[in-house]
Amino acid sequence: MLFGDRKAIMLPLHHKRIAIAAASICLILIFSGCSGKASGPKFDGENAFKRLKQQCDFGPRPLGTNAHEKTGDFLAATLKQYADQVFEHRTRHNSKSTNRAYTVRNIFGVFGKDGKRWVLLLAHWDTRPMADEEIDHAKAAKPILGANDGASGVAVLLEMARLFSEKRPNVGVIIAFVDGEDFGATPDEMFIGSKAFAQYWKDVMKPVSGFKKFDYGILLDMVGDKDLEIHREMFSAQKAPEIVDKVWKVADELGYKQYFKQGKADMKYMIQDDHLPLLAAGIKCIDIIDFDYAYWHTLDDTVDKCSPESLRIVGDVVTRVVYSEPAFADSAAE
Repeated sequence: MLFGDRKAIMLPLHHKRIAIAAASICLILIFSGCSGKASGPKFDGENAFKRLKQQCDFGPRPLGTNAHEKTGDFLAATLKQYADQVFEHRTRHNSKSTNRAYTVRNIFGVFGKDGKRWVLLLAHWDTRPMADEEIDHAKAAKPILGANDGASGVAVLLEMARLFSEKRPNVGVIIAFVDGEDFGATPDEMFIGSKAFAQYWKDVMKPVSGFKKFDYGILLDMVGDKDLEIHREMFSAQKAPEIVDKVWKVADELGYKQYFKQGKADMKYMIQDDHLPLLAAGIKCIDIIDFDYAYWHTLDDTVDKCSPESLRIVGDVVTRVVYSEPAFADSAAE
């Protein structure tokens, strides 16, 4: 196997994500949204936790299962309650490991019309078909529930969708639930949905009125751990440092320094995840992830390991980031 023990060395190597542990003063304008303190509606961690449990009630949700199909329908239906527009991009994945073809569903919710600026928020909604971190071989062959690894990021975005329906941000927002992130045993059969999106994103976004490009993206993955500890991810810090700084500054302003580790020297992981195909396609996307999770890729990644408070903290930060964005970018910064 390609992957090493993440606890054996300071900079671990992992397969899923190949984790190599390694304002100016503004007027208070109600409509322009130039204030960095703009917060928007209140993020509800309990609501987000309810959404996490609703996903887990379908059971494990890997590609090719009835639970996967039902969960996708649930996500699309929920987005339709809140978004201005909902659409899907479906592709087929021919798996060499299983000798089967699978339908991969990326589900998009659009908030705002004819926006001058657009922010992408995404999370993967599928779960892993094997618990490969289990020591027992019989257990390792079973699919995981994915309460944290899958449902947590989606839960935060579903609650954010509700907030955006109450008050639209100054920027257009695309919420994307990407599929097939956790499917394969090796990276060539992982991140399937984000790879397809990265390859075709300009065509995929054609139904969105006024869309030209993403200003940046934020990926949420494994953000429900009761013992929340989020470090700056190294690929993100290298490829989109200004977006990482934007998010971590907001976390500091909200008093969440103990959860969003502030020291740049405190970076622990270089993580292969859904943000990498987007970065390769020219979209500045960062990964917010708590990789210090003992139940990763095991059958114990269950609802009781997750916390409404952790979801609220992450939701507070990302919500504040989005609502603080002005409708028009500072021309001097472009």
